[in-house]
Amino acid sequence: MIQRAVGLMSGTSVDGIDAALVEIQGTGYDLSVKTLATQHVPYPQGLQQQVLALGEGAVLSALALGALHRDLGELFGRAAQDLIAAQGLCAQDITVIGSHGQTVAHRPPQGGQRGYSVQLGDGAVIAEVTGVPTVSNFRARDLAAGGQGAPLVPWVDWILCRHPQENRAIQNIGGIGNVTYLPAGGAPQTVLAFDTGPGNMLLDRIVRLFSSAERSYDAGGALARTGAVHRELLEKLLCHPYLREPPPKSTGREAFGLVYLTHWLEAYPHLKEADLLATFVEFTSRTIVDSYHAFLPHLPDSLWLGGGGVHNTYLVARLKALLPGVRVASTADLGLDPDYKEAIAFAVLAYLRLRGLPGNLPQVTHAHAPVLLGEIHPL
Repeated sequence: MIQRAVGLMSGTSVDGIDAALVEIQGTGYDLSVKTLATQHVPYPQGLQQQVLALGEGAVLSALALGALHRDLGELFGRAAQDLIAAQGLCAQDITVIGSHGQTVAHRPPQGGQRGYSVQLGDGAVIAEVTGVPTVSNFRARDLAAGGQGAPLVPWVDWILCRHPQENRAIQNIGGIGNVTYLPAGGAPQTVLAFDTGPGNMLLDRIVRLFSSAERSYDAGGALARTGAVHRELLEKLLCHPYLREPPPKSTGREAFGLVYLTHWLEAYPHLKEADLLATFVEFTSRTIVDSYHAFLPHLPDSLWLGGGGVHNTYLVARLKALLPGVRVASTADLGLDPDYKEAIAFAVLAYLRLRGLPGNLPQVTHAHAPVLLGEIHPL
């Protein structure tokens, strides 16, 4: 029986909501997924600035935080509702909505204490706005089970992207980068995955700072391509302790946000925008490739890119140069829209939750057991 689901995603880039409507068919984890429609809804500028500030340490009152949680729920709900209506469908045609929400804090386990993660965008509000059962707050249960709460997409990567003869790496380059390694013909228990480090987050912040927020990203990496890599700064960037930590591991804006970037901008105030972008593109590329050499059993036969970074052709060119002999391509060639791959993943994770199937991989997150991910908001 074919069922429809909607996935909603807003990542550490904080640029808006990615919404994907999919058809899911199959039983258990043996699923096929077809994307029917996608849509990106930009955040209003004031809301975007509020979320960015909160993610980088701004303090809100409990009332203001509650209001933001509600308002994001409204925005997520309307994004889903508009996508459904645009396809001539209604709430009764949709089985479930899976909403990742907007991460504003993420702390992996430390010193024997459980980690925690805060995703705003009230799932109950989404359910009320849309009239569709909604699953939200996916990370909490894995964290409660001793896990990192991330990455959560690897189960879906295994479902949709595995290959019987080819060792594949599925690399997302959003605000943060994360990789899923799929051994040829491997069972789910053979999957490896972790956050590789910063993705587009630092690059986008440099552009916003130098343009006084008139530009939000370096289109195609065009400006970075004209710059020169500052080797001394690059070597210092590559000394970040996170990069040497073995998996399981996850990171976020707390480690690679504005405070981190400001430190290096103040240390190298003479560097031009193009040179900074070239240096940070090289940093992002190296964090990805170096992590493969350090933490994967061997380099993949092919590397499949998703997330906004796939459009930075200079970044993609650097990955190809650093990985000779590895095929580097977009997940579009696998039938997965790279801009909406994670939204699609949360639609599938919500579907698994309704079916009572665990959505985490303990060897990836280090949770003590497979657990059901997400809180269900039924009608």
